Amino acid sequence: MELKQIESFVRVAELGSFTKAAQALNIPQPLLSRHVRQLEVELHQNLLIRNGRGVTVTEAGLVMLEHGRGILHQVAVAQEELGSVRGALAGRVSIGLPPSLSKLVTVPLTLAFRAAFPHAQLSLTEGFSVLMMESLRAGRLDMAVLYNPQPSPDLEMRVLHEDTLVLIAGKKSSPTSGNTPLKAVVQMADVAKLALIAPSRPNAFRLLIDTEMMRLNCKPNIVLEIDGLNAILELVKEGLGYALLPAYTLSNFAKPEDFSTHRVEKPKLMSQLMLVWSARRPMTATHKASMQLTHDVVSQALLAIS
Repeated sequence: MELKQIESFVRVAELGSFTKAAQALNIPQPLLSRHVRQLEVELHQNLLIRNGRGVTVTEAGLVMLEHGRGILHQVAVAQEELGSVRGALAGRVSIGLPPSLSKLVTVPLTLAFRAAFPHAQLSLTEGFSVLMMESLRAGRLDMAVLYNPQPSPDLEMRVLHEDTLVLIAGKKSSPTSGNTPLKAVVQMADVAKLALIAPSRPNAFRLLIDTEMMRLNCKPNIVLEIDGLNAILELVKEGLGYALLPAYTLSNFAKPEDFSTHRVEKPKLMSQLMLVWSARRPMTATHKASMQLTHDVVSQALLAIS
């Protein structure tokens, strides 16, 4: 079993196509096919099913894909560690960011990373918590910034920021009853009576809302499920409902004055922003330095708008 065979198989499995994998690896497709076939012969297993639309991964292939990613990751770690011996922090660092935070920190994080690690490569991915947790376990991400992640023995976590969700209304939003406007502070039981626009489960904010409502023996009145925070706020702006989100999500808008925010009490909706990484994969010096950099950039960005 050779490293080039493993890399060829992993790329084909991930991209679902020999053609795309050959282009990504910059090798001829017949050579790529030979690498994958040699691996299958050595393992006495069919790893891929070829069809007219590309390839699908067999059950044995899924097992090999998980191990293959781990092997390639270990090789990359070794190369980075050897590079650090020469005094340069190098290699590739992949970081996942939640949509609500991505616009706020992508530029400052990229600028800080390039200034601190000129010989390293940064990959930023935007996604929801569930998908990023899977990517961490599979080795596609080195670290991720997540809201309220569930504790797990295969993940390490570090608190970046604690915040509360607020009720966000648009200027066109209807008052709660008659002509009575929303108060600066509203109770959760009253929020349950409002038309809410929220992400679908298992979004971290949605799970938090559902859990706290359940403790009050009530249910949120979700009138629209939208898996996009900017889209949610656009609909709130048009008066189609209310949102429960961190106040800093309004920084994505050029005119945050089009909204009003209202503190929620009894109970507060407390949310933790965590930096998460795999406990089962070794961290290089570049990864460790990048973790501290990410912590500092995110903390400073949130402090600046709080």
